[in-house]
Amino acid sequence: MKFFIDTGNLAQIKEANELGILDGVTTNPTLMAQVGVKGEAAIAEHYKAICEIVNGDISAEVLSTDFATMVEEGKKLAAIHPNIVVKVPMIKDGIKAIKWFTDNGIRTNCTLVFSAGQAILAAKAGATYVSPFIGRIDDSSWDGMELISQIRHIYDVQGFQTQILAASIRNALHIVKAAEAGADVCTCPLDSILGLLKHPLTDIGLAKFLEDAKKM
Repeated sequence: MKFFIDTGNLAQIKEANELGILDGVTTNPTLMAQVGVKGEAAIAEHYKAICEIVNGDISAEVLSTDFATMVEEGKKLAAIHPNIVVKVPMIKDGIKAIKWFTDNGIRTNCTLVFSAGQAILAAKAGATYVSPFIGRIDDSSWDGMELISQIRHIYDVQGFQTQILAASIRNALHIVKAAEAGADVCTCPLDSILGLLKHPLTDIGLAKFLEDAKKM
């Protein structure tokens, strides 16, 4: 399973990349706004900066909802860097745009996916990635990980090549569960990635080793 970090914060991206396990980055308008990046020119420069840090796929989201404008935005985003993957919302015109991008050699990430039916449409249109939002599904009293398992089964049966990108990850356990369910990618905040490092027995064992080392 590939690890993406879900942020627009360059310092956090650098920290995750220094772990040596980072495969890519996902962003969205909310994450960009949180780090004070606004305006088309500033956003493009920010994506360039991210691409200089991480040698992997970088999801850059279109901000429009109609087919023609999404295509124009997507072309500009894809031109920023070869690692850019155009992030497109799961709507009718979004599916049309994904098909256009696919036919024209531009990779895509279909975002805001909440059902297996939506995941099927994204795969049929040729999306490179499909992003089910696990945490938000859990918030609505449904099982986000069950959706990952369902999509995994459908894609395997049908031979779809679209990669399942588990998004809206809230904690380290979500990462483990997504891996068990067969997600190809997990995108998550830095805290969730670092949470995988933690276990009380590791801390106890290391403290014991260091204590014994002082006696040598």
